[in-house]
Amino acid sequence: MTTLRKVVIANRGEIALRVLRACRELGIGTVAVHSTADRQQTHVLLADESVCIGPPPSSASYLNMPAIISAAEVTDANAIHPGYGFLAENADFAEGVEQSGFVFIGPKPETIRAMGDKISAKETMKRLGLPCVPGSDRAMGRDPGQNLALARDIGFPVMIKAAHGGGGRGMRVVHQESALEDAISLTRQESDAAFGDATVYMEKYLAGPRHIEFQVLADHHGNVIHLGERDCSMQRRHQKIIEESPAPGITTQQRDEIGQICVEACREIEYRGAGTLEFLYENGGFYFIEMNTRIQVEHPVTEMITGIDLVRTQLLIADGEALPWQQKDITLRGHAIECRLNAEDPEKFIPAPGTVTRWHPPGGPGVRVDSHLYSGYTVPPYYDSLIAKLITHAETRDLALARMRSALSEVVVDGIHTNVPLLQDLCDDSRFVDGAIEIHYLEKRLGL
Repeated sequence: MTTLRKVVIANRGEIALRVLRACRELGIGTVAVHSTADRQQTHVLLADESVCIGPPPSSASYLNMPAIISAAEVTDANAIHPGYGFLAENADFAEGVEQSGFVFIGPKPETIRAMGDKISAKETMKRLGLPCVPGSDRAMGRDPGQNLALARDIGFPVMIKAAHGGGGRGMRVVHQESALEDAISLTRQESDAAFGDATVYMEKYLAGPRHIEFQVLADHHGNVIHLGERDCSMQRRHQKIIEESPAPGITTQQRDEIGQICVEACREIEYRGAGTLEFLYENGGFYFIEMNTRIQVEHPVTEMITGIDLVRTQLLIADGEALPWQQKDITLRGHAIECRLNAEDPEKFIPAPGTVTRWHPPGGPGVRVDSHLYSGYTVPPYYDSLIAKLITHAETRDLALARMRSALSEVVVDGIHTNVPLLQDLCDDSRFVDGAIEIHYLEKRLGL
């Protein structure tokens, strides 16, 4: 490394620990920033230095831009890694980091801003040749008559979406004309409260699509590659629960074709770092919906089938290094599946914070566990309920699934409720076993 000598990890949980480990491998110093509720986080205990940046609410700590930048200043760090969530896709934060003289480990602020506005992102990708879901080409206005005319033109059902949304929030499905204006109003209110922007747009609501996303890597020298696709169709209220790669049923020709379009689009917008282009896939057609300008929660399945460490590569790209691979060097080996373990009631999905009295992660060939848990750790009530990710890899999908069943049977998390029973049930579900689910499947199955 020539540029990065000390990195502030502006996140928490398993991704913060993941970044810390990648930094250690490269000989980079680490600074863990944390709220008062996270003093005993694993990465905080392991980091070279730590700085408390505020009280438990994320608005006063992990979303506190001046506090994070100040932590970099007082520790003499020279870079900040945002992980995922929180400020990872905040263009103002990225801009503030760079204007303060630090390296932002991620895309350029202007790229984050362009892709963060989903209307702008769709316009850009449509111009570059990516197919998009039919919908409005611009932000929706306040005229009920025009909105209704647009919905009729698109065809019901439609979906109202926040232009700056994410994490499954800011979306509403409208099945009939009488419900349209209320849905638009409620989505605007939710978007304004959650993202500070009330801009919404309209898309055609596809009846039974799958969620397919392509992983890309791009450096400062114009080199761009894709690492294949992931299937993230097992989700509840737009929150992913199980992911896998490669996506069942996607042909090599489809992968090469859409992957190359993604590469060309990223080269055109001068993208840098790790990113993901997300699509809805239905009846053999891919429809671009958004780009995530950060590392994804589900990145391990791509790492397992390609052998490429995505977080390490993020750091190397930020250091100015060129990608050591060309597209012809990328080979997908076997199959990988990831299950997200959440601290929640497995039936009611209510968050279940508390103290973990015993933690026993599974093991064996092809089993990986990304987690910050340890016996005696207290899961706080203030943040996302994700506590671990179980990843299995094998030569075939059937064997990867068998290994996942075994891993789930071994995992022990005493003291709190988790969604392990649900995950076990889903891994035995005949439709999932056959690779035949779509994004609405789980909610239908649960009667939601």
